[in-house]
Amino acid sequence: MRTLLRPTAFVDSPFGHDGKVARLAGGMNWFAAVELIHVDGHCRVSAELVPVEEIEARFDDGMAAQWQALTAPRGALQLGGRTIRLDQPQVMGIVNATPDSFSDGGQFADAAEAGEAGAAMAGAGAAIVDVGGESTRPGARSIWEGDEIERVVPVIRQLAAAGTAVSCDTRKADVMTAAVEAGARMINDVSALTYDQRSAEVAAGLNVPVVLMHHRGAPEVMQEDPRYDDLLVEVYLWLEERIAAAIDAGVSRDHILVDPGFGFGKNVGHNLELMNGLGLFHSLGYPLVVGASRKRTIGALSGETPADKRLGGSIAFAMKAVEQGAQVVRVHDVFETVQALRVWRGMRDQALTPRT
Repeated sequence: MRTLLRPTAFVDSPFGHDGKVARLAGGMNWFAAVELIHVDGHCRVSAELVPVEEIEARFDDGMAAQWQALTAPRGALQLGGRTIRLDQPQVMGIVNATPDSFSDGGQFADAAEAGEAGAAMAGAGAAIVDVGGESTRPGARSIWEGDEIERVVPVIRQLAAAGTAVSCDTRKADVMTAAVEAGARMINDVSALTYDQRSAEVAAGLNVPVVLMHHRGAPEVMQEDPRYDDLLVEVYLWLEERIAAAIDAGVSRDHILVDPGFGFGKNVGHNLELMNGLGLFHSLGYPLVVGASRKRTIGALSGETPADKRLGGSIAFAMKAVEQGAQVVRVHDVFETVQALRVWRGMRDQALTPRT
């Protein structure tokens, strides 16, 4: 039996609430209560809400460590010469140098156009540009790593030469190496270093930040009737195991980020449950990346609108993630998401300005 901590009862401002609220992960969000999720095996057996002012009286050894993880500031990412602060939400722009990605596959005729698109995202406010050369949409098949390298390396090289902080979205060790040699300074692995048996060792040796994403099943089959006994708990425990495996392989603790894997082996109900309970994953103690942009759940909730007509839903999910403290939101529509975040940031700054 163990207890997991999920922050809830978010408040606009800590002023006048001394001892009654806590700061989430050193960021711009404050919360007044914690849901204690009591877990046996991989399922919750009960849950209760506890005010922040009473939480320390409930601590056992495991809960105290989780509380520290939940509230400790997240260190900045150093991506080459770029420092990405995580005390405020950041945008990661998506560039798919693929012919078959679900949203923008085939949009860029060549590497130069893909590079220009990434540069435009950086100019619009994306702190990181994530370049991928293999579709992992539902039903997609893996491609040869040589083809993937040929797709991503020219784009990465072009963006890195212009000073852009570049991530590479890949599951393959050789692609990771080629990407970093070309100038990428982050790896975003949708398999959490499970697809390629060499990837964990290689990622550790490359000495760059790595995003570990939850998934269930390969893309070819992941959406064939996914089932969970307790989604939030199972995703949490799986990520916990992958973090431990990455550290055992030599990945530095301060190079790990986690992504709960919206849409990867999850149906519409699972995705909505995941977004509602997102705060739980902060108690893992690592920066949280969320990618719900243009995903099928948005279409399912809006008359099966096509992927290029899902901007409103994408921003709704991005803001829901940010309201629960997500440090990085991965999106296709950078300008619009950055604008939404700037308005949110304005409201937060006003709420966190002491009255005189």
